[in-house]
Amino acid sequence: MTEQSPQQPRSNPLLRNWISLRMMQQRQRQYIRNEIIHARGLIPLLMKHRNGSSWTREERILLLRELRAVSNLSPYLLPLVMPGGVLMLPVLAWWMDYRGQHRADSAKVS
Repeated sequence: MTEQSPQQPRSNPLLRNWISLRMMQQRQRQYIRNEIIHARGLIPLLMKHRNGSSWTREERILLLRELRAVSNLSPYLLPLVMPGGVLMLPVLAWWMDYRGQHRADSAKVS
């Protein structure tokens, strides 16, 4: 009888799928955190124009970049407002992860 080391995944396909799902979830969680951190300064920048000041060229560029970062999160936010949408989050995470891996593979081939 051989013992498996703690670092080696067992040959159980259910366990491998669970580990894969957890890794995918962690990647998506980190992606969302990074996008939210990037968009943290968006509100004061938006309020500057409302308070009567005008944006500089650099601020406009920064504003566009921040709004694009927030728009990248819209696929994640949409299921949260839909009825029963929370149940679709694992499928959405898989799709976003698959799409990102497919783009990375295409970039390597080119």
